[in-house]
Amino acid sequence: MIARTRLFVGIAAAMFASGMMTIQARAQATPTDPQIVGIVVAANQIDIDYAKLALSKSKTKQVHDFAQQMVDDHSAVQKSVFALGAKLKVTPAESGTSKALKAQEVKVTKELKAANGAAFDKAYIDNEIAYHQAVIDTVNKVLIPNAKNAELKSALSGAVPLFEGHLEHAKNIKAALK
Repeated sequence: MIARTRLFVGIAAAMFASGMMTIQARAQATPTDPQIVGIVVAANQIDIDYAKLALSKSKTKQVHDFAQQMVDDHSAVQKSVFALGAKLKVTPAESGTSKALKAQEVKVTKELKAANGAAFDKAYIDNEIAYHQAVIDTVNKVLIPNAKNAELKSALSGAVPLFEGHLEHAKNIKAALK
């Protein structure tokens, strides 16, 4: 049973990572500033949704605390994104990337809901590692280089260390869950 659970989690993480690669490939199509804001809004909301699911399912203190941090941090980022968008008069716009992110969220959420106990914790943390790495890569390689507004570019650059901290925190939790 444990071997099957590990296999399921490994396959789910690989599927998610390959899905994020598709999302990154779609993001290569030079997004506009409104699309960049839309991608950031979608990505933040998705991680908030994953974290809320973890808060309702996980019984492990480390995972629960991490999920609460994701809700708190990504909600704060979301609030600042909306404030910056309003200041710059940039309305978030849908793009192929934001749509792909939302479609991927449906698949991952279904997989996470199917897991319980330690299998859920591992699947959630594996997802967070893959998700944060993909977000960091997309922000650095696609969003920052294509942002036209200097203030938007600066805000994106400023968010990267937070996301890197989340990635490292998730990796530490994964090591502790073994």
